[in-house]
Amino acid sequence: MFRAVARIFRTPDLRRKIAFTLGIIAIFRLGSFIPAPFVDFGNVQLCLAGNAGASGLYELVNLFSGGALLQLSIFALGIMPYITASIITQLLRVVIPHFDTLYKEGQAGQAKLTQYTRYLTIALGVLQSTTLITVARSGALFNNSGVAQCSQLITDDAWYAILLMVITMTAGTGLIMWLGELITERGIGNGMSLLIFTSIAATFPSSLWLIQQTNGWEVFFMVIGIGVIIMGLVVFVEQSQRRIPVQYAKRMVGRRTFGGNNTYIPIKVNMAGVVPVIFASSLLYLPALVAQFNQPADGGVAPEWVVWITNNFQSGDNPLYMAVYFLLIVGFTYFYVAITFNPEEVADNMKKYGGFIPGIRAGRPTAEYLDYVLTRVTLPGSLYLGLVALIPLIALATVGANANFPFGGASILIIVGVGLETVKQIDSQLQQRHYEGLLR
Repeated sequence: MFRAVARIFRTPDLRRKIAFTLGIIAIFRLGSFIPAPFVDFGNVQLCLAGNAGASGLYELVNLFSGGALLQLSIFALGIMPYITASIITQLLRVVIPHFDTLYKEGQAGQAKLTQYTRYLTIALGVLQSTTLITVARSGALFNNSGVAQCSQLITDDAWYAILLMVITMTAGTGLIMWLGELITERGIGNGMSLLIFTSIAATFPSSLWLIQQTNGWEVFFMVIGIGVIIMGLVVFVEQSQRRIPVQYAKRMVGRRTFGGNNTYIPIKVNMAGVVPVIFASSLLYLPALVAQFNQPADGGVAPEWVVWITNNFQSGDNPLYMAVYFLLIVGFTYFYVAITFNPEEVADNMKKYGGFIPGIRAGRPTAEYLDYVLTRVTLPGSLYLGLVALIPLIALATVGANANFPFGGASILIIVGVGLETVKQIDSQLQQRHYEGLLR
């Protein structure tokens, strides 16, 4: 293992790619601490020192930005607009036939879809930066801080100041998108995923240190031990797959024989990735947002439905919130898998190239068999996603950890997934040069 790591740094091309990737990551992290124009840096630091945290959907955005959201930095939005734009573009393939046609056109069509995703990212960046600035001006960005300065984060409320802040944060999102593409082209690959990995990993030390300060060293080491076990289980499930064998019949074209080989269709237990967790978190934030806008301005008595939503959906440690969150993740998992994996399309492609599943007729019976297997494999995958997503909420209710508890939810899924993919990328590049990979 150590010899393989040494080979990485002895290979000039690979060493240069890793150094370039680390340099881009350093620039990305530096931008997370540079405040946007007209932001009172001192008041922001006072609110952060008071252990104030974002609430609702902003917890997820703050996690994906590596804490830059609460810093109100030029990279405050992080990579979240790009993630949202990518998901929307993928879902629009079902609704807009032109998008589906572009996807099937190969590299040229997918390049066009990527361009649409970039445009949508900028539009979402304008929308999200405007919302963030509005929330910061109202003093609601930091939840339950008890610090008076949290309502005085912006030094100038003039329209030109707000416009400059929106332009700066949106430009920061565009720059992050460009940095991710640079890593993909000139670095070790998976640029956007590596930036998300960096953002989430940057929050680990502060989250763990907060647990130590709140509960002592015994709970701290217990959390570390549980985290190692959870990480091992997540790696096991993420690598698990149901392999459906496929055989291709031999074909004679002139004097040459094609086909006749055996392969398989890998159906992962977790085909949906972290998307259902993002969907469920965003949807559950809407009731709290509606209730927040219906609070009486003069301090009067709020309507009963507002009080009920505030009591049940404002905090993640509520049992009803956990139950609804779990059920939404299970439902969104089936929904997303049904969109991204089309059994009929796979069956048609197999039939087109002379492939068949042993014991199953080509065509419609193959599609029905694939749908049968996919439905049953998705069930444990959806339950697994729901349980992993509940880990931060359970930790919040038991040891008093913050909602960005590192060993659970979207954070652990992304950390493990990107880590495994990055290791595979480095391993494949080592095999190209030394005929021996990083892992044996």
